[in-house]
Amino acid sequence: MNNQTVMTGLFGNPVAQSMSPAMQNAAFQKLGLNFAYAAFPVANENLQDAVNGIKALGFRGVNVTIPHKVEIMAYLDEIDEEAKDIGAVNTIVNDGGKLIGYNTDGAGYVRSLLQETSFRLEGKRVLVIGAGGAARAVSISLARHGVKQIMIANRSVDKAKMLADRAARYTEAKAIDLDNLDSNTLSNTDLLINTTSVGMYPQVDDLPIPREYLHSGLLVSDLIYNPMKTRILKEAAQAGASTHEGLGMFIHQGALAFKLWTGNEAPIDVMRNVVLEKLRG
Repeated sequence: MNNQTVMTGLFGNPVAQSMSPAMQNAAFQKLGLNFAYAAFPVANENLQDAVNGIKALGFRGVNVTIPHKVEIMAYLDEIDEEAKDIGAVNTIVNDGGKLIGYNTDGAGYVRSLLQETSFRLEGKRVLVIGAGGAARAVSISLARHGVKQIMIANRSVDKAKMLADRAARYTEAKAIDLDNLDSNTLSNTDLLINTTSVGMYPQVDDLPIPREYLHSGLLVSDLIYNPMKTRILKEAAQAGASTHEGLGMFIHQGALAFKLWTGNEAPIDVMRNVVLEKLRG
């Protein structure tokens, strides 16, 4: 770093375990860019001051993670259309003093899905488990990319309905109580996505749905990447289904943020290798 270094970073709380600094700094280094990325723990009561600091300190931009993705929107000058639809921002660009909010989570997921599998979105029926922030990003992006139907399964049906109503602007969408999910619903599903934390370390033996609902016609996708092979992905493979790991979404959302800040395509392989090394740690 020197007095010409362009700063970027991460706002969240907590951020100590984030892999984004290592991933982004490796990408900057690979392309020979005088950029740097650091993680900043930001308490809720300091969020507006932190956003003002982006302008005051001349940061090119930041990523935003839990718990600030929604509240931070109130402090920005402009919100990208997809981020408005999702209702959350995970990337901010400082465009000459104007702070513009984007959401690269959903687009990163779609890019990962298309690049890492043979799945094609048109005409497909999707079942999303969960209705939180990740589910919103993934569901809206899939709806905008032309899937035939999205069903949101969640224990809070009201939350599922709110998300389904958002997705219904672009495609057929409906909500269902997760406890009422059955094998018939899954038999008509092409893509099953777990957006919940069920199966995440250390509860690695947990399943978001009964394993007997899985079948060979499914592509099963899990947003969790620690562990990379979650139990539902293992069970899906045993049932003859195709699988898609969660690491790709993390890599590609970061790559899209990288391009927004630098104008350059991110070195995906470098970013992936850095994260894999840290996961294997």
